[in-house]
Amino acid sequence: ASYFGHDDVSLDGFARLFLRMSEEERQHANVLVDYQNKRGGHVVYREVKQPDQTQWGSGLDAMQSALELEKHMNQALLDLYRTADRHRDPQMQDFLNYHFLKEEVTRIKQLGDYITKLKRVGDGLGEYNFDRDVLGGGK
Repeated sequence: ASYFGHDDVSLDGFARLFLRMSEEERQHANVLVDYQNKRGGHVVYREVKQPDQTQWGSGLDAMQSALELEKHMNQALLDLYRTADRHRDPQMQDFLNYHFLKEEVTRIKQLGDYITKLKRVGDGLGEYNFDRDVLGGGK
């Protein structure tokens, strides 16, 4: 999100979108931790590494990276869902469906749509107009 707020990039809509997505993922982590604690589990935290890429050549590149991350997250949630199924834990399956899986599918579709539109409009002025008109940049 901060990359798009730089004065030499200045795409406010992209910055807000990625900040909102980051906040949602952090909130999802908290919901999962709370659920695990309620069920008597113990949370084991792992190191969160810096992403391999912190700068992008275009909004399209960033959207494609975000889509790959969402697909990876969706797969991890599906793996967790299958684990709950193997352990005959329908409550966990319902929890995952309600809080995460439906939203992941919606987000993947949204990012795919954005990528298609960005490919159509191209870089430069097209990207600027997408930022302004679709993502609400400059408001």
